[in-house]
This record gives sequence, C-alpha cells and structure tokens, in this order.
Amino acid sequence: MLFPMPGYECFRKWTKKYGDVYTFWLESEPYIMIGSYDRMKETFIRDGDTYVNKKFNAAIAKFRDGMFGVVDTNGQFWSTHRRFALSNFRDLGFGKDLMQQKILIEVQEIFRKFDEKTEEEQNIPKVFNKGVANVINQLIFGYRFDDEKEEEFQKLQDLLEYQQKAFTSWKIIVECVIPFGSKFMPKPTVEDLIEQYKEAFYGFFNKQIEEHRQKIDFDIEENQDYAEAYLKEQKKREADGDSETFSTQQLSNMCMDLWLAGLGTTTLTLSWSIAYVMNTLGVQEKMHEELNRVIGSDRLINTSDKNELPYMNAVINECQRCANIVPLNLFHETTKDTIIGGYPIKKGTGVIAQISTVMLDEKVFPDPFKFNPDRFIDENGKLKKVEELVPFSVGKRQCLGEGLARMELFLFISNFFNRYKIYPSVEGPPSIDKTQQLGVTPREFNAVLTRRHY
Repeated sequence: MLFPMPGYECFRKWTKKYGDVYTFWLESEPYIMIGSYDRMKETFIRDGDTYVNKKFNAAIAKFRDGMFGVVDTNGQFWSTHRRFALSNFRDLGFGKDLMQQKILIEVQEIFRKFDEKTEEEQNIPKVFNKGVANVINQLIFGYRFDDEKEEEFQKLQDLLEYQQKAFTSWKIIVECVIPFGSKFMPKPTVEDLIEQYKEAFYGFFNKQIEEHRQKIDFDIEENQDYAEAYLKEQKKREADGDSETFSTQQLSNMCMDLWLAGLGTTTLTLSWSIAYVMNTLGVQEKMHEELNRVIGSDRLINTSDKNELPYMNAVINECQRCANIVPLNLFHETTKDTIIGGYPIKKGTGVIAQISTVMLDEKVFPDPFKFNPDRFIDENGKLKKVEELVPFSVGKRQCLGEGLARMELFLFISNFFNRYKIYPSVEGPPSIDKTQQLGVTPREFNAVLTRRHY
C-alpha cells in the first residue's frame, strides 16, 4: 500500500537534486537541511554540542510568555530541566517493570471498553487515546481519567484534535512561514488559535499544579509524580535563594511539553499503525501466526516477550517509518562557526536534521512509499537493526520520552492484535492518503473487532 505526500516528497527530491546539504528558506531566514543519516552522524551525533541549541521562535516565545519548557530552551536552563525530568521519570518507574504495569492496566481497560462492543462498529482510536492519556497523566499528575473525569478528558482531547488539525492547515502554515501575510488572512489567525489553545491548556495545568501544592507533604522524600517532585525541588531552591530556575511558570510549560509530546505523538503513531495494517493484505495474518506460535493464549504480552516476536517488532518499526509524523523536523541553530559538507556555516545559523528524508531513503528502504514490515526481517527470520530508522530524531535533543513511547507502542499494539482480529467498517479501511495534508493528523475511523480463538 502506498502513502505518497508532497510535503515529504519535496524534501526527498531536493536531497536527490542538491545533495544531503542544501539551504531551505523560510521567508528571509535560511536553514541548512541535513538530508542523509551519514551527514547527521557527522553533525548532530558526533559533534552534538555544535547543534544542541534550538532556534529562537518569536511566536513560541509569545505563546509561552517567554522561553520556558524543555522543547524550546537552551543552555544550562535546558540541560538542568532535561536531567531533572529524566532522573525523576526513572524514580517513577520509567523503563522499569513499574511503568510496564501501569501501561498494562490501561491495556486491560482498553480491552474492557472494546469487549463491550465486539462484532459492532466502534471508534478504535478514541479508546486508545484515553489509554495513552492515562499513562502520561499518571506520570505527570498522578491520576487516571476514570469515569468521573471523563468530561475533563474529553475537553482536553477535543482541544488537542482541534489544534492538530488547525495548525497543519495550509492557511496557518502560510501565516507561520510568512508572518506579514497574516493581515490578509481570514480568521481565525495564528494569534487567535494560540490564545484559545493557551488559555485552555495552561488553565488545566495551572489548576493541577495548585491542587498539588495544597496537598503535598513536603517532608516526605518519596514522590508520587513529576509535578510533586518539581514542587519539592522548587521549594528547596527557593530556600537557597533561587526562585527563577524552578518557577511555577516553568513547571506549567514543562507539563505542556511532556503532556502533549507524551499523548500527541503516541496516539498519532497508534492510529496510523492500525490504519496501515488494515490497508495491507496479509500483515494481520502474519502477526497472528507469530502470536499463535509464540504466545498461544490471550494472556497479557509484556516486554520480556519482545525478543521472541520479531515480526511484531518489524510491523511496529515499519509503522513508525511510514507514519513519519514529523514532515519538517525541529529547528536547531549552530552554537559556533562550523563546516558542513565543506561549506562554512556561521554561528547562529538554522540547521534541520530532516529525519523524514532519511526514513524515505530508497537506498536503505527500497520502494520507500510501500508499507512492508519484511524489510526489517533478515534472512534468518530475525529482527534487523536499521540505523536509519530515526522516528525520535537524533543527537542531544533526541526525544526524552523515547523509552516510554517505545514501551507503549509495543504493549498496546502487540496486546491488541493478540486479543482481536480487526475488520473495516462498511465505509472501508481508514485512509492512509497524506497528499492533502501538510502535517500528519490522527486517523479517525470505526472498525469491527472480534475476539481471537487459539
């Protein structure tokens, strides 16, 4: 099954035409595009400090009321908060059995929801989205969106879907790339959308933060969630005279970065993964054959099973490669004068590691627009490691939630296909056509599930 998209294809064609180092202009601002994995290793990986900074963006700074969070900040401030987040995530079970158990609780809850309507059409992504939201919300704020909080979750979900669609429309992209053009655009403008989005999401985060502050026992060393750990660190630093590094505004922005990254990217990948499987003949059958042979029952699959399920892992790898949810990667800038591909580059120049081009490199992935999990299986039937599979980006700014995302994708997808066989609705399988999109939005579809027999 093919999934062409002009937004991806233009970067791939430019790399073929101009080489793996070329200049891409956004209005009057030049950006150096890095279009091959070898060049990314030479720059972002082996010379990571030169490319560690993010490019300043006035619209983002306005949205955040300054430079806050972990996605868009630089220097000591960025590294302090990245280290703090990773350290506390490890304490909260990141990458350990404790986190796996939390995810498997959501797997079971997803099963409960799906089992209520087996052999009927039902909204598959909607059920998954709540499960993923529960995982990240537990990590940050320590609670799940149970039935009592269904309305709260739905408001956030509706807002997130609205944002994903609005900010990937042609109109909004043009405004972002050519700011002066916004005066000629119909409403809502970028600024209108930012204000709506800002008020709703920061309102939610600030409410959670203040509720945490009121109920925390600051004398207890152990933390229940990230927000609690942060507030304790904030109080300790304020006692030492530092009221800026761990401010409440920074916490609100950290929650924004962690929550949206932890929910948005994983739900995107899950919905596209199921869509690709449903659109590609034979893939679901091959997964079921492997699951029958290796698992052989409806028990929960866990990470200890991962090495015994090469085809399942190959499917997940190919789903991430094809979903390729970042058409244009994040904007970095050089921290010093440097040389890329023989060209002298000044300090402060924008540089982009264009990972979408790497994952569509036909030298590495023949027939790159075809969904084919077998490309990740070697001649001995084992999972093949392919360095160019880089859905979480490269270098020192690589996604800090990669470990959690990988665990979620494996546990959600493997358990889902071990329990169910999925059939398209009367409208057919979900679309995997990206040709009308500038960005990647979640797949919305109904499907019919039946319980599998062993």
